Amino acid sequence: MGAHILVAEDDVNQAELVRRYLEHDGHSVVVVHDGRAAIDEARRRGPDLLILDVMMPKVDGLDVCRVLRAESDVPIVLLTARSVEDDVLLGFDLGADDYITKPYRPRQMVARVRTILRRARVSRTSGATVLRVADLVIDPIRHEVTRGGEVVECTPAEFRLLSTLAGEPNRVFSRSQLVEGCYGIDGYITARTIDVHIMKLRKKIERDPRKPEYLLTVYGMGYKLVDRKRG
Repeated sequence: MGAHILVAEDDVNQAELVRRYLEHDGHSVVVVHDGRAAIDEARRRGPDLLILDVMMPKVDGLDVCRVLRAESDVPIVLLTARSVEDDVLLGFDLGADDYITKPYRPRQMVARVRTILRRARVSRTSGATVLRVADLVIDPIRHEVTRGGEVVECTPAEFRLLSTLAGEPNRVFSRSQLVEGCYGIDGYITARTIDVHIMKLRKKIERDPRKPEYLLTVYGMGYKLVDRKRG
């Protein structure tokens, strides 16, 4: 079943290429060429997924991501020529679900869109998947994390990482397993990306991030989310 996708790309030829490939995959596509139009169109039509070029006139893609993420949980894919890892991490911090760097293969982009849409549909329809680890509750329907009843604000990337760990409490996940489980195979997501997300999650859920009780490092192996009730 096709999705309604909004593409915001100021390069007209690139935008039309993306449109053709997505429409060939069964999706309906609307294209705009600046960030202000992207915000207006997203608010007007409520797309199932948004593809944002980072470098756009009027309002850049990062600011569009920031604005729309505050209003909606629509999946957002950032499209950019900048592949510096700090830029990737900034995109995730602003609430992006994925990050595709130019040049890219259109078929690869379509495959990534399918994965994100499938993940979003599973999250919406799986009603019995609330995860509880110690006093942490991860609710994929509400896309909400609470600790001791208090809401913990997480980006989509942090939420995916925490959900993956909470799905198998006390299991040690290697960094490569977390990269594949959260993002799929992607040369732009590295072990350092996982380390940075872990560090930020610790600041949000641990009483003392320097002495973590939940998110533990298993040296030489990876990370685990501890539920002491399960041993």
